[in-house]
Amino acid sequence: MIAHFLYFVLATWAFAAVVMAVVWFISYRIKNAGIIDIAWSLLFALIALSYAVCAPGWETRRWLFGAMAAIWSLRLGLHVAVRVTKLHPHEDPRYLEFREKWKKNLQLKLFVFFQVQALSVVALSAPFLIAAFNGQAGLSPWEWAGAGLWLIAVCGESLADHQLKVFKANPKNRGEVCQDGLWHYSRHPNYFFEWLAWIAYWIFALGSPLGCVTIYCPALMLYFLLRVTGIPLTERQSLKSKGEKFRSYQKTTSMFVPWPRKH
Repeated sequence: MIAHFLYFVLATWAFAAVVMAVVWFISYRIKNAGIIDIAWSLLFALIALSYAVCAPGWETRRWLFGAMAAIWSLRLGLHVAVRVTKLHPHEDPRYLEFREKWKKNLQLKLFVFFQVQALSVVALSAPFLIAAFNGQAGLSPWEWAGAGLWLIAVCGESLADHQLKVFKANPKNRGEVCQDGLWHYSRHPNYFFEWLAWIAYWIFALGSPLGCVTIYCPALMLYFLLRVTGIPLTERQSLKSKGEKFRSYQKTTSMFVPWPRKH
């Protein structure tokens, strides 16, 4: 069983590495590294569904968890694709920073970066694989709780993205800070609910042997969102474009967890 499990891990890694190599080549040709965000998001759907099809666990569990991961992945991937398409031919500020910082051997460094992203997808897909190997018939309370929390997370993230989209579509709001709906209670409600989805995946995995070890998945996502590519970069860009209006927003509104505003 262990050898079979490791085979799935290595096969997934090889698949993700090939996909990211192709995406890197496309990004080189179109001079836009931002497409990696689309590929990273959509890879989860492919991997989770492949586990649902091929893993030896109880079929209902495999397909339920695979469907949960695929729905989240496709929604996020399509949302990111719209954003990247709107930016084209311009590039996301994150990757402009990379180009400035990695001038020497830029494409080699971008290739390595893309491969690290492939590895991250494999590592973060561990809850899906562990659950897909569980042969126990019937869903445990942990799995029902995880599915329920996932539903809240996906609905919350979708609502936050929709509210921001509606706000930006209004020409009167140009240069203004969105404080409508969920954005009244959190400066980054979309990131909060995305992290909540990973908490849900971990809780679902607790219904399977060794599922507890996947606690690193929500922990890693929280680190990325709070310290690396999520909130820090978004806030820097907002301060550049909106200045004092965003500083005032920072003083009154929770950074991450939706919470009543300060007065």
